[in-house]
Amino acid sequence: MSADHTSPQRIALLSFPGIRAFDVSVITEVWGSDRTHRGVPPFDLRRPAADPHSPLPIRGGLSLTPDRPLDWLDTLTPTDLVLVPGIEDPDADIPAPVLDALRRAHAAGTPVASLCAGAFVLARAGLLDGRRAVTHWHLARTLAERYPQVKVEPEALFVEDTGIWTSAGTAAGIDLCLHLVRTTHGAETAATIARSMVTAPFRTGTQAQFIEQPTPCADRDADALAAVRAHALAHLDQPHTVASLAAHAGMSPRSFARHFQATTGTSPLHWLITQRVAAARKLLELTDHPLPEVARRAGFGSEVTMRQHFASHLATSPRDYRTAFRQTAGNSPIAR
Repeated sequence: MSADHTSPQRIALLSFPGIRAFDVSVITEVWGSDRTHRGVPPFDLRRPAADPHSPLPIRGGLSLTPDRPLDWLDTLTPTDLVLVPGIEDPDADIPAPVLDALRRAHAAGTPVASLCAGAFVLARAGLLDGRRAVTHWHLARTLAERYPQVKVEPEALFVEDTGIWTSAGTAAGIDLCLHLVRTTHGAETAATIARSMVTAPFRTGTQAQFIEQPTPCADRDADALAAVRAHALAHLDQPHTVASLAAHAGMSPRSFARHFQATTGTSPLHWLITQRVAAARKLLELTDHPLPEVARRAGFGSEVTMRQHFASHLATSPRDYRTAFRQTAGNSPIAR
């Protein structure tokens, strides 16, 4: 998905009975607020529905007012996006026109993403056949049993498979939405939106969606691990290993790795690499530093290593990423 900077990206919030208010709110908060004064590009968020003239009731005494007919999706392009909110009841009937509109949009090459139990809508439309997908951890087994042709990944926060995105429950929808902004408009734009929402800039899609409730002992370990993560982020340009991070936490490497995985849902080295990639993305967007200097500041050690991680994490090169998302460095403090 690449951005068309000549006109606002069009976002379709697919509207039909039974969608969840939280997911509607997340989508609206990410793409429906004007943040152009903060450097965020404008978006054209619309609410297509089978009947664009009838408000849709939403649980909690709320209602959603559609503003476009479903055939508006037929005008979308591969630079636009269709979003399917989660549904309250995975067993609920989905109107056939909604499923048909989804199929046509995907066939036309428009990216499609679902939040939470919205994966059941995509599965019912046949769009998840043979693809990897995720939904709320409590519903993962149900999705796998009802749609055995879907490759359900029960632990991920969000996954993508050939133009189809799905996310886990509730807060994971925020992670996916910010990731979709980041993919199209760059890390700094996603971070600006995240700051205005007072939420974390990103969690990786491979991070576990469900972590057991900490015990008091685990809370103490989590505090130590938080200090280690803060230390690593403040010194990304320095080399770090599991052993050196464990020493900073006062733990053995084996114990540190186990507690880190239990607390964050990912391994120490995977977490560190994703932080380095994020730092490099920001440097590429906001500074004129040559690529070897970006690699050094992000802690990759060499441009070659940075290029390898960009290829595996982003399917692009640092040079191409800078070309796509370069912003004027101006007086940004990161440029100095």
